[in-house]
Amino acid sequence: MKYVRDIYAARKGSGRPLVSFELFPAKTEEGEKTLLERTIPALLKLRPDFCSVTYGAGGGTRDRTLAAVERIQNQYGVPMLCHVTCVNATVEQTSAVVEDAVRRGISNFLALRGDPPGAGEFQKTPGGFEFASELAASLRARGGLCVGVAGFPEGHMACKAGKYADWQYLKRKIDAGGDFVLTQLFYDNAFFLEFYEYLNAKLGVTVPVSPGVLPLFSFAQIGHITKLCGARLPDALVKRLAELEGKDEALAAFGVEYATRQCEELLKAGVPGLHLYTLNKARYVSQVVRNLGLA
Repeated sequence: MKYVRDIYAARKGSGRPLVSFELFPAKTEEGEKTLLERTIPALLKLRPDFCSVTYGAGGGTRDRTLAAVERIQNQYGVPMLCHVTCVNATVEQTSAVVEDAVRRGISNFLALRGDPPGAGEFQKTPGGFEFASELAASLRARGGLCVGVAGFPEGHMACKAGKYADWQYLKRKIDAGGDFVLTQLFYDNAFFLEFYEYLNAKLGVTVPVSPGVLPLFSFAQIGHITKLCGARLPDALVKRLAELEGKDEALAAFGVEYATRQCEELLKAGVPGLHLYTLNKARYVSQVVRNLGLA
């Protein structure tokens, strides 16, 4: 199966950006059936360059992540990116998960510090990794793997020193072994464009950096997601959302339109790809990709 870094390299200079989707492992048999029989086939009609699957802090969720990545990759032949975190595991336990993944044919990993279940502050597990840079370095040292890392255009919520310090930490992750960067979602492109310029001009980052975009499609989603990741909403967006309160279909249509405009501006800025968060729903990201003419 292809390394994600090689997919980026092969596409460089072609004028056609990569498109990738992020999924999460289903928690129930019914959810897994829907994911595999409806969501994945619908997304694959768009011919994404790769897909990623998130990774939870509990053992059962870890197993579901590996099973989902293995099954999608083998059944549909799409390159897969497996998330792996530093949460609730020793170095040996994390290495065992990686080796299990490799035995399943998985060779692309996204190295994350991760957040503890139920929110709260991250606590290093005794004998475990404390920082994503340490995990990225371990994956690189193992050899035979492609390693992605996460970037935060608004700065990580836990980084009290501010966004510029956080972007220095991202450079450390890249130097430790990161082949490419996927970012946290955001709703104001100004945050990403400043971040992107800073990485390239100030920090000398040369690996591909793909922005993460999530179309808004429900009011419950908006509150949950922005609280979870700290994404700030521009005043004009907040005003429009207030006008659409209680109008779910109108909100979803607006969310697709807003995400499409976001992506158009980002592509004009020269980003190498778009990483679309799906929340396991194909409808909205599919509309965005088709609007962009990238299906």
